[in-house]
Amino acid sequence: MKKNKLINISVIGDGGWGTTLAILLSKKGHPITLWGAFSDYTAYLNKKRVNTKFLPGITIPKEIKITSDLKEALNNKGLIVLAIPSQHMRQVVRRFKNAGYSRKSIYLSVTKGIEIGSLKRMSEVVRGELGPIKLAVLSGPTIAHEVAHNVPTAAVIASSIKKVREQLQDIFMTSTFRVYTNEDVVGVELGGSLKNVIAIACGISDGLGFGANTKAALLSRGLAEISRLGMAMGAKAMTFSGISGLGDLVTTCISEYSRNRSVGQQIGKGKSWRQIKTHMQMVAEGVPTAKSAYSLSQRYKVPMPITKEVYAVLYKNKSPHQVVKDLMTRKKKEE
Repeated sequence: MKKNKLINISVIGDGGWGTTLAILLSKKGHPITLWGAFSDYTAYLNKKRVNTKFLPGITIPKEIKITSDLKEALNNKGLIVLAIPSQHMRQVVRRFKNAGYSRKSIYLSVTKGIEIGSLKRMSEVVRGELGPIKLAVLSGPTIAHEVAHNVPTAAVIASSIKKVREQLQDIFMTSTFRVYTNEDVVGVELGGSLKNVIAIACGISDGLGFGANTKAALLSRGLAEISRLGMAMGAKAMTFSGISGLGDLVTTCISEYSRNRSVGQQIGKGKSWRQIKTHMQMVAEGVPTAKSAYSLSQRYKVPMPITKEVYAVLYKNKSPHQVVKDLMTRKKKEE
């Protein structure tokens, strides 16, 4: 494995995934700063060195600097990793302008989601706020808990700039975290975002007590929906059969650690999204993405029946039992 030069790195976002990546990069010797939005919680993290809320049981190395000061986080950094929930990405990145951000830094979004309203992918949101920067995205089947426990994992980094994606590949690669590169930013981002909607559908299936047949149908037809919309938006078809497409979809739909599958499972057992979210610490990105994906399907005139029904369950209080009936009795068609 190529040995890369050590660089100053900030991870913006102290959730489970941001904390996991900060630890991974710190173990490779990079000087790391982990930024959190709430000073009381960053003070707690500095004292306890365990992210009990989002990544329990994993020690944060003392070498990692933890702060809520954005200027400190952005100053003199070669790489800025953006691990902020999708619906907060714009407001946080907008603050960079008054905190001394540099266009010489590389910016890497590791967030999976589509902004409600604008229907923009995270790279579009970041570039819209910061202008012409060196930008990449990281996605794939990367359950934070497993990566933090050094479970062998593969991910993909996409950027339109070959040098940037290859540099980031060197920075992130470890003996248990294998990174591929891809130039299809649109496809990688859409695969990582839209699979969360299908995971909610699979969770509903689990909650209703259905079996492997049902889940296989949802996975395969869900991938067809994701691919159709992706290609309509300019992505490459092959991307959706890769790590950030099929790979991420399978993981999120079957993992016990998947927040989106868990939300769906609780809905299948009779709870409403309103009831579920009052007890959730972490973000289930599939919930806002379902709204954005449904709007995108209408904008691009792409049929996405599973996505449409998940949207109806979350936002129109449609019964999961009625959803199953409507999906199974749709008009006959070829595969």
